[in-house]
Amino acid sequence: MAKNPNNLIIRHQDEVAKERSACGHRYRLLSQGDEGVAAWAHAVDIDGAKTHYHKISTELYYVLEGEGKVLLDGEEQEVRPGTMVHIPPGVVHGAVGKMRVLVVGIPDIDDSDVFYVDE
Repeated sequence: MAKNPNNLIIRHQDEVAKERSACGHRYRLLSQGDEGVAAWAHAVDIDGAKTHYHKISTELYYVLEGEGKVLLDGEEQEVRPGTMVHIPPGVVHGAVGKMRVLVVGIPDIDDSDVFYVDE
């Protein structure tokens, strides 16, 4: 990672750890703890997403690779590369299929704003 005094951040996926997340595995490209960051951005390999929601954060999903369905408040929507999904706070969501998604959360989110729904 390279960083300059103006809080500009350049981070390469191969420089961050792969970790388990609610939706599969993520790479924290921008995240909580990065100085001056107003949102977070993760590359996520979706596989086995658990249904959940956020009380504060809005999420944007941009499908990079693969295809499947996102579940939004009980309704399935087909997604494929090039699909953008806007998920406001309170919307119960999950995903089915194998896909790579860029997920942007506004404002910066932490694990205390992830609420799982019993399926």
